[in-house]
Amino acid sequence: RAFSYFLGKTTRGTPEQLGYQPCSAIRRTLTVDNTIPDSAIVAALGRQLNRAVARQQVAASNIANLDTPGFRARDVQFAETLDASLQTTGPDSPTVTEADGLAARRDGNTVQLDRELLNLTRASGDFSAAQTALAAKFRLVRYAINEGR
Repeated sequence: RAFSYFLGKTTRGTPEQLGYQPCSAIRRTLTVDNTIPDSAIVAALGRQLNRAVARQQVAASNIANLDTPGFRARDVQFAETLDASLQTTGPDSPTVTEADGLAARRDGNTVQLDRELLNLTRASGDFSAAQTALAAKFRLVRYAINEGR
């Protein structure tokens, strides 16, 4: 016997009386092809490493110029970098521009130490994640070469 709860009322009956079908009647076959070539994975991880290094370099440059009068903070543009990485013929280096919307101090400098330290930490985390994934990929290749030894 099965119970069905519908609109606040409990009804009793056999599964067929309640409109349930056996699992074999509703079973479907779903095939998904999730094959991504190893070269594409390694290339994407390499681009992620390059972007993280560029973000670290820009943040380090901004921190180094913290006390330089008139220095404008720079930033790596995410949208342009993403567009370039999606195109196979686009440049591999990220686009670095002046950061918009930052308040300038009396000396004209727009670098904010907290913001730059956060950018540096995020870039370091992104680099570490890509490095870990790349190391795991190479471990799998080494395991296959050594035939599981």
